Amino acid sequence: MSKQTPIRRTTVPQIAARKGGEPIVSLTSYHAHTAAIVDKYADFILVGDSLGMVMHGMESTIGVPLDLMIMHGKAVVKGTKQALIVVDMPFGTYEESPAVAFRNAAKIMKETGCGAVKLEGGARMAETIHFLVERGIPVMAHIGLTPQSSHVMGGFKTQGRDEAGWDAIIQDAKAVAEAGAFAVVVEGVVEPLAVKITKECPIPTIGIGASAECDGQILVLEDMLGLNEWTPKFVKVYGDLGPAIERAVSEYAEEVKTRAFPSEDEVYK
Repeated sequence: MSKQTPIRRTTVPQIAARKGGEPIVSLTSYHAHTAAIVDKYADFILVGDSLGMVMHGMESTIGVPLDLMIMHGKAVVKGTKQALIVVDMPFGTYEESPAVAFRNAAKIMKETGCGAVKLEGGARMAETIHFLVERGIPVMAHIGLTPQSSHVMGGFKTQGRDEAGWDAIIQDAKAVAEAGAFAVVVEGVVEPLAVKITKECPIPTIGIGASAECDGQILVLEDMLGLNEWTPKFVKVYGDLGPAIERAVSEYAEEVKTRAFPSEDEVYK
């Protein structure tokens, strides 16, 4: 039997142990080459169903199929060596029953080689989270603004503006933690509520449009690189790649049209 050198990736217990400690760094990625760059700096990488909108031009994440998530998940795992890879379970693959959720989560993990799955929903998904964790599938939960429920919520609206609704969201966080989730994404909630959730929830909170006081942060890579035409207000754009790519393409097109494109001899001499 040949000896193989194990890949020492960040593990689920290591992420869980970061509660109240050093902030957890995370970004999304959908392909091997960007994942290889993010891998050097992120504790975990999320293959988010946001890829439907970012890469495939969908209006929402609702239409993302399971096979598409698996295809992109495979690419990200192959492009990385150290980050924990978490793959989103798309809409319709886990809500029906815990058994259906297990079958689809197992398929994701077996075919991609990822280390965990993520699903949306708080207390209503606690039974499913418990069912998966009990059967060996690590789960990251997602509460607050849940994009797969955007039709029910009336769009992508900040949650918790009315303090009367805070308790339900706090209870969501506690319910997924009690069910066995190792971390929870807290998206699009007002900052005081995100701070309160982080203090009261025993597992790491990963903020996106929430609060810097969360145990970690995640952004969509293309948003923070300036690649999308529209960027959420809470996103700091760390790169200006959209205009840079347009300039490069424009220069290339002009060189082709004016026959100034380098000849083979110039390229290979």
